[in-house]
Amino acid sequence: MRHAYSLLAVFTLFWSTTVNAAERPNIVLIFIDDMGWMDVGCYGNDFIETPRIDQLAGEGVRFTDFYAAGAVCSPTRCALQSGQNQARIGITDFISGHWRPFERVTTPRPTMALPLNIVTVAESLKAVGYTTGYVGKWHLGNGPMYQPDKQGYDFSAVIGGPHLPGMYRVQGRPDLKPETGQYRTDFEADLCINFIQENRKKPFFLMLSPYAVHIPLAAMSAKVDKYKAKAAKLKRDLPHPVYAAMVEHCDEMVGRIVDAVDAAGLTEKTMIVFTSDNGGLYRRYDYNPEADDTVAVQAPLRGEKGSLHEGGVRVPLIVKYPPRTKAGTECSEPTVTYDFYPTFVELAGGRLPKNQPIDGRSLLSLMQKADAKLDRQAIHWHYPHYHHDRPASSIRERDWKLIEYLDGTGDLELYNLANDIGESQNLAAEKKGRTADLKKKLQAWRHSVLAAMPLPNPSYDAKRAGEWWSPRTGKPVPSASRKRFPATEKERR
Repeated sequence: MRHAYSLLAVFTLFWSTTVNAAERPNIVLIFIDDMGWMDVGCYGNDFIETPRIDQLAGEGVRFTDFYAAGAVCSPTRCALQSGQNQARIGITDFISGHWRPFERVTTPRPTMALPLNIVTVAESLKAVGYTTGYVGKWHLGNGPMYQPDKQGYDFSAVIGGPHLPGMYRVQGRPDLKPETGQYRTDFEADLCINFIQENRKKPFFLMLSPYAVHIPLAAMSAKVDKYKAKAAKLKRDLPHPVYAAMVEHCDEMVGRIVDAVDAAGLTEKTMIVFTSDNGGLYRRYDYNPEADDTVAVQAPLRGEKGSLHEGGVRVPLIVKYPPRTKAGTECSEPTVTYDFYPTFVELAGGRLPKNQPIDGRSLLSLMQKADAKLDRQAIHWHYPHYHHDRPASSIRERDWKLIEYLDGTGDLELYNLANDIGESQNLAAEKKGRTADLKKKLQAWRHSVLAAMPLPNPSYDAKRAGEWWSPRTGKPVPSASRKRFPATEKERR
C-alpha cells in the first residue's frame, strides 16, 4: 500500500489540554451521496423543495466554491477520513473501479481499502475525548477488518442496499432494523437521532452518510406524484421527478437531525456540516435507455459526476455553528473535502497527527470572516480513470483552472472561472504562458504525492475502446440486459 505509516502513528498524537471535555463542541457531518451543486434551492434550484437545507444555509455559512476531493465517492471519502489528497493513498477511483480493457491507456487499479495505519479524523477526535458515530454508506473497504468500527468509530451502522423499504439492511447488525415500510433516509435519521440523544452529555462526532441521492432512482410515491404533477404543470423534463423526491427526502432527513440537536439543547455547542461526496449525475456511465433515467443537470456548471469539470467536483457546503458563524453569510474562497480534518481537530482543541501528511486547511477563519483567504496556492485533483470523461488531472489556482488529459492525447483545457463558470471557453491556446505554468505545477504536485498514472495499452483496439468490463467478474458489463429498478414502493409491490 502507498505511503504506509507506522502503526504507532496514532500514539504520536499530542493534544491541547486547554479545552476540557465538557466544553468541546459536537460535530455533525451530513455527507450526501452524488448531490450536485445545483440540486438545492439555496444554490439556485427552482424546482426541488429543500426548505430545511435552505434554512440551514440562512442560519450559517454557504460556501460557493467548495469542492469534493474526487469526482466519485471513494476518493472523496478517503480524503475526508485521512485529511489528505487521496492520490497519496491510491484510492483514486471508487472501490472496485471501472475497467475499459481496450482503451488507448490502461488505468491504475485503486487501493481497495483505507489503510488501517492511517489516523482517521474519528481517531483524532477520539484522542481528545469524543464519542464517534458512523451511519450509512462507507465504501472504503469491503472486508470486516476495514469497516468504520476499525477506523475509530465507536458506533457503526454501515447500511447496504437500495432506498426503498425492505431493500436495505445494516451489515452485521441484525439488532438494528428499520420499521416496516420505512424509507432508507428515515431509518438513517432514526439511528442518528438515537446517537445524539444517547451522547448529549458528552462531546460527539457523528457522520451521516446516506446512500441517497445515488441511483437507482427510488422514492416514496406521494413525493414522486407531487413532482410529476409539478413537472407537468411547468413543462419540465429535468430534474427527474423521482430524483427530485429523493432530494426532498434528504431535506427532511437534514431537518430531523437539526431538530434533534435543538431538542437536546445542543444548538449552541454543535457544528452542523452539510455537503456531498462528488458532483451530480446526469446519466449512468453506461446508460441504457430501457433501464436508466436521465437524472439532472448542473447548469450553469459543465459536466457531471466522474469528470473534473465543475459539475463533477463542485458541490454544496453549508456550515452552521452559532458561536463562530454569522447567519446568512456567503464565502467564495476555494475549499475542499480534506479541509474538514484540520477544521474539526482545531475546533476540538487538538493537534494534527505528527507522522501523517495533512493537505487540508482549517476553515474556522472563513467561518468567522467569510472574505478571509486560506494559506494555500492551489487545489489539485487526480482522476486517472475512464468514467464520464477521459483520465485527467486538474489544478485550480485562484480563478484559473487547468485540466490535463492523461489518455495519451496531451489535451489541455484552461478556464478563468471568474468569467466562465460554465467552462465554455478553453483559453489554453490563447494563454500559453499560464497554461505552461499550471501544467508544470500540476505535474510537480503529481510527482510529490507519487500519483499513479495511466500507461499505454498494448491491447488498444479503437473499435472496442468503448466497452465497459467489470473488474470483479472479468466480464463485460451487461448494460443491454439491465432491467429497471422499481422507482416507488407501489411499483415494488
